[in-house]
Amino acid sequence: MNRAIRIGTRASPLALVQAEAVRAALISAHALDPAYCQIVKIVASGDKVQDRALAEIGGKVLWTRELDQALARGEIDMAVHSMKDVETLRPPQFRIAAMLERADVRDRLIGAPAIVKLRQGAVVGTASPRRRAQLLRLRPDLNITLLRGNVATRLAKVESGAVDATLLAAAGLARLGMAIIGTPIPLETMLPAPAQGAIGVEVRANDARVGGLVAAINHAETFTCVMAERTLLEALGGSCHSALAALALPDRAGVHLRAEIYSEDGIEVVRRAITASPDDMAAIRQLGTAMLAEASPRLRHSFKP
Repeated sequence: MNRAIRIGTRASPLALVQAEAVRAALISAHALDPAYCQIVKIVASGDKVQDRALAEIGGKVLWTRELDQALARGEIDMAVHSMKDVETLRPPQFRIAAMLERADVRDRLIGAPAIVKLRQGAVVGTASPRRRAQLLRLRPDLNITLLRGNVATRLAKVESGAVDATLLAAAGLARLGMAIIGTPIPLETMLPAPAQGAIGVEVRANDARVGGLVAAINHAETFTCVMAERTLLEALGGSCHSALAALALPDRAGVHLRAEIYSEDGIEVVRRAITASPDDMAAIRQLGTAMLAEASPRLRHSFKP
């Protein structure tokens, strides 16, 4: 290979682990000399500001902006993302070329053996509108407070007693070697965020060379399911303000997609499901339209299709 492949990533510990997974997959798929696959660390705006909700300071673009700039300038050849952190509408000069096989999609509860075991009025830290709404629907007595930061920061807040509990993605904990920490929450209790547990690789749309290299590590089943969830997110107009859960799983007919939208306080919820062929994104968009039509004006206010 004439020059190194530069893999761009956020500089957080979890992001670096995910970038290393992509690097290892590329080396294995193409029998590459490891010296030719380089990790390029980029500090994202979302990692700099930790005391405010993401929705208040710009939304998901704060996870991708610096990586986008580096990719557009040709400073990196690809960008590795946690797919749940990637905006639904992406710049046309980029394309998601691959996703690794999805990991555990569940949340894990840190600080108590179960949600029902939390003390009355317990303080639970989270920055996720989805988790906030789902928790309040299950336990209206809980006090939900803003908690951002990397995994270590959030675990430390529980350990210090600053909060009684928090929720973390099982996939992230496992990738950091912490798979046994906390208690997994059944999907029947809390459906995950769209694209949770999936690692994506984005390239320049006109870079056929890199796109071809990356295509070899794509896990087709994960790609299909995550794109179905992202299509629903787009149809709903979901943002960082929206309490939205969705999970697509393989089905003989294509994908089976379950979705839920919540009011901020968790009192209102609309649940729907659909089975569609992988090519029938129109049916998934119609599902989003039907969910919003069923929702009250108060609930619809959090979505802007």
